Amino acid sequence: MPNRVEKLSLLSEMIAFAKTDKKLKRIECNFLLGISKQLNISRADFDYLIEHPINYVNLESYSERIVQFHRLVLLIDIDQERTQTEIVKLYNYGLRMGLSHESINKVLYLMEGFPNMMVPAEVLIDIFKVQYN
Repeated sequence: MPNRVEKLSLLSEMIAFAKTDKKLKRIECNFLLGISKQLNISRADFDYLIEHPINYVNLESYSERIVQFHRLVLLIDIDQERTQTEIVKLYNYGLRMGLSHESINKVLYLMEGFPNMMVPAEVLIDIFKVQYN
């Protein structure tokens, strides 16, 4: 489980990701609030991160990086307005986390075939398991 600094960094990155189009939509904010609750981050800390992003901290655990990538996959389509800029940002974020480009490409390709472009967690995990082994 990530420590507090890692959790704040994860949430800060997700907020920045959601603000790619310069605004944080209500649906995105609600999703991120749910993630902050899962991470045990207070509403005050969440509100602070919206205006004051913190530096990225890379997660040690490979499985935690996959979970974070999945959160971003879910976030990218929550408002159903996915842009090429968001896809590129998601791809680059996955690479920065140390995930394989083959796995990232496969996830992005498979997104098109799922309802609401939401790749199920078990499918995503299987994709990354193949590349990890």
